[in-house]
Amino acid sequence: MPAGAVLTAALAGCGASAGTGSEELSVVTAAYPYQFVAERVAGARASVDNLTAPGVEPHDVELTPQQVADIEDADLLVYERTLQTQVDDAVDQLGLEGDRVLDVTAVVPREEAGALAGRADGSGAAAHDDTSLDPHIWLSPVNLADIARGVADRMAEVDAENAVTYRSNGDALAADLRTLDQRFREGLRSCERTTVVTSHDAFRYLAAEYGLELVAIAGIEPTEEPSPARQAEIADIVAAEGVTTIFTEELVSPAVAESIAQETGAELAVLSPIEGLSDETTDEDYLSLMQQNLAALRKANGCR
Repeated sequence: MPAGAVLTAALAGCGASAGTGSEELSVVTAAYPYQFVAERVAGARASVDNLTAPGVEPHDVELTPQQVADIEDADLLVYERTLQTQVDDAVDQLGLEGDRVLDVTAVVPREEAGALAGRADGSGAAAHDDTSLDPHIWLSPVNLADIARGVADRMAEVDAENAVTYRSNGDALAADLRTLDQRFREGLRSCERTTVVTSHDAFRYLAAEYGLELVAIAGIEPTEEPSPARQAEIADIVAAEGVTTIFTEELVSPAVAESIAQETGAELAVLSPIEGLSDETTDEDYLSLMQQNLAALRKANGCR
């Protein structure tokens, strides 16, 4: 069913929005990273439902009428504008505003790709002419720490009675994320290589934060197919830079990455964009998956 039809049908059945009179805050998140933050910040004070089911690529999420109704009834929606078109459409058509909705880009604005590349190489200026915006802002632990505090502040506004708990939990999560950031900085400080080849252009913030040079096989949309010329260009980079590893990810087909790896003799390994959990990662969370990412980067780039 087209997005507009789903939203129209759902809106017809939605009642008035829920208040905060119940003991438990009702929170809906649009993607896994924000579910992780909301659950840590809320603790036992809220129920948190995620619109993106495990194993589903968040860019491809299609809302059911029930999910639109859940957004309407929630005390708080946490989402990222332009990451998921159907969520944006639901917010607009439901007219959500004020304390009941938090667009995380109001806390951490996205940066253009060129500016991120410039920050990664230390120049402070765009390294190339790319004005596209990477939505994967959560792959910087520094960014996610800011978002954690933003979510805590918003929960405190919606449910003032438990404001101290939310802000305390938000500070604790931010401290964990600062520790993670420090581990990345120390772990990637001295490496034989800094070039990282990934299957999907999802790691610009990670690369910018830790001085890595990102080479992506597919674009921001993971289903984009690179041209044969682009595949040949990447194979040349792998050979010239001594890249040992081509990184794939859980929710995207590894076929092109496998082809380049076979051509160049590079190994395959997983670097997770942490867009969502899969059957293999249901027991993990953002912190543990980022630790796995760090270990994979250290091995691939010969870090000491």
